[in-house]
Amino acid sequence: MYFSYNFDRLRRRCHGERMSFALRPLLFAIDAERAHGLTIDMLAAWDAMGTPLAANVPSLPVTVAGLTFPNPLGLAAGADKDGRAIAGFFGLGFGAVEIGTLTPLPQSGNPKPRLFRLAEDRAVINRMGFNNGGLAAALPRARAAKRTGVLGINVGANKKATDRIADYEAGVAAAAPVADYVTINISSPNTPGLRDLQHGPALTDLLARSATARGTTPLFLKVAPDQEPAQIDEIARAAIDAGIDALIIGNTTISRPALRSSHADEQGGLSGAPLASLAAQRLRDFRTATGGQLPLVAAGGIDSGAEAYARIRAGASLVQLYTGLVYGGPGLPARILRELAALLAGDGFASIGEAIGGG
Repeated sequence: MYFSYNFDRLRRRCHGERMSFALRPLLFAIDAERAHGLTIDMLAAWDAMGTPLAANVPSLPVTVAGLTFPNPLGLAAGADKDGRAIAGFFGLGFGAVEIGTLTPLPQSGNPKPRLFRLAEDRAVINRMGFNNGGLAAALPRARAAKRTGVLGINVGANKKATDRIADYEAGVAAAAPVADYVTINISSPNTPGLRDLQHGPALTDLLARSATARGTTPLFLKVAPDQEPAQIDEIARAAIDAGIDALIIGNTTISRPALRSSHADEQGGLSGAPLASLAAQRLRDFRTATGGQLPLVAAGGIDSGAEAYARIRAGASLVQLYTGLVYGGPGLPARILRELAALLAGDGFASIGEAIGGG
């Protein structure tokens, strides 16, 4: 390993915000994917010690799909693909942790390099390609992990699958007994043809078969932000008709707003601060298209309590982040929750539920 961490010393000396300053220069000095792996190792070590990193996190419960989340802030899929640091991420203060994307068979993903920091833009471009160790390897870890919040398992199809809908069906069936909710991810731009499942008969078939496979476990659908109005209406109607419990809006974007980084032309999905405007607009679009009939989960460019609050006021019942952690560090979730609690109180709301969709 490039760095040798004294985890107990870090635990004593680096808590929350201070840990961000201690580790960021080290992690940013090396390749982005390697740094991410080291971060997972570190959180897994804290996981093993059972030591929470977040301090003074307010309780902001919200109920979605029959599940009570201790707060509306979730870790988006992609951060802990294989479920190696579930308790460690809960220890940062997240009310939900979503692992994956997991596929039926292990796969190595796309060739490296495939993960790029755009520090000048507080963004990331990735073309990972569902790299993961497979459902069979991850599910025992998920089953054994200590949960202080809600655990989601995000499933996808193998790149070489001859029947991708069958892969989703199998993934949902395998994950449902372990997860508090299961997410069908058809929004990644890094598996050729995957986003085709967001439309037409393929979408209807996918949702019907997955809804049967999930049993009684809540089923979420994650869609891309790169949608036209007619596509948004189609997805909304199909999700409602199939009994989907929530929509996650959305994933990374293949669009490119003005960027300053030298990595701006890399192929893949863009996430982070430049995605905020598009993601917020798509949230509003899906709120209109669903008529408030489905809970919405906002993702994309959320890196502050103010941004999380704005998405909740725009109709999100829950919010998720990932890239924000790259730049905000491990103290970010607790900071967002404290800011969110203050904003709710300032507007006279006694709960998250009172604030949803009122903006």
